[in-house]
Amino acid sequence: MAQKTQDFKHHTRWEPFYHFIASPIALLNLVVQVRHAYYYQTRYAWWNVVFAIGFFAIVASARLMALRVQDRLIRLEMRLKLRELGVPQADIMRLSARQMVGLRFASDAELPGLVQRVLSGELAEQKAIKAAIKDWQADWLRA
Repeated sequence: MAQKTQDFKHHTRWEPFYHFIASPIALLNLVVQVRHAYYYQTRYAWWNVVFAIGFFAIVASARLMALRVQDRLIRLEMRLKLRELGVPQADIMRLSARQMVGLRFASDAELPGLVQRVLSGELAEQKAIKAAIKDWQADWLRA
């Protein structure tokens, strides 16, 4: 089966187990428990609210930790790639992690030019960096 084309408008990744199962169930459970505690006002009902908050926090933090690890790997990958492309180390170190995440979809040919535009302040936000990419390199392995 051929994969769809990936570009700036179509690069968001939905993780079905997280976005459509775990998160909605955890959030719905929290709402149900708060409603139950509001109507019945027992210690056990309020304890269930506390537990539901903890469960929702676990689900959310699992996703956030996976994204944080992914961002660290992207930062490392981009530092190595920029070094291979001849970008000065001082310029590489001036890039923030968010800027590197934005640059990761750029082709090798346009990456040094985009780095200069980022460092000059022309492209400050991650969304603007991604929108400026002409030769989009798909990333199908993201978390």
